[in-house]
Amino acid sequence: MGRFDRATIYNRIVTTLRDPDNTADPLSTFFAESATDPIALFDLWLNRATATEPNDPTAAALATSTPGGIPSVRMVLVKPTAHQRFCFYTNGESRKGSELLANPHAALCFHWKSLRRQIRVEGSITGLNAEQSDTYFHSRSRASQIGAAVSDQSRALADRATMEQRFEAFADTHPGEIPRPGYWRGFCLDPRSIEFWIDGANRLHDRFLFTRGGDGWLKTRLYP
Repeated sequence: MGRFDRATIYNRIVTTLRDPDNTADPLSTFFAESATDPIALFDLWLNRATATEPNDPTAAALATSTPGGIPSVRMVLVKPTAHQRFCFYTNGESRKGSELLANPHAALCFHWKSLRRQIRVEGSITGLNAEQSDTYFHSRSRASQIGAAVSDQSRALADRATMEQRFEAFADTHPGEIPRPGYWRGFCLDPRSIEFWIDGANRLHDRFLFTRGGDGWLKTRLYP
């Protein structure tokens, strides 16, 4: 585990004693400094963001790259499953889908501006099975399901009218359950590192990096 000098620990303890609520706040530096399980800490931060952020608290920037190292980034909605925290769904034939299949390594960045907190996650990508993808697909609204079925994501579109016509035609020919397209699927990022960033005065931010080791997680404090 990461080590901190005695003066730092003492100052943190004194601060906590002066402010008893500090240790109860999962967003506090003291709480992050004391944490040993980054997944549990992520859950606490996400719960706070879900309660306070006005729009899409599960949104994160997803960075992918080609096998040749050419990067791209876009926002996705991250949907935790029972055992995996960093899952998302997309058209597997889109740019991000194609890049993930060709180079199964990626990074996510959650940024909650009103909370002044950020989490970065890096790791390898695995695909969810058909049953998991079906379950999430059919949990979405009917309109969203149709939109996913008719979109040739990331490919050229002549005009918006063409897309809207495809949407209406598909809806007319599928009055019942919408079948999940075979190319629409779920991915999960298996984290090898998770970094928690806490805004600080004078740009003296707090950063705590958890790196997966053979028997757990190693925590290191980083310079801002």
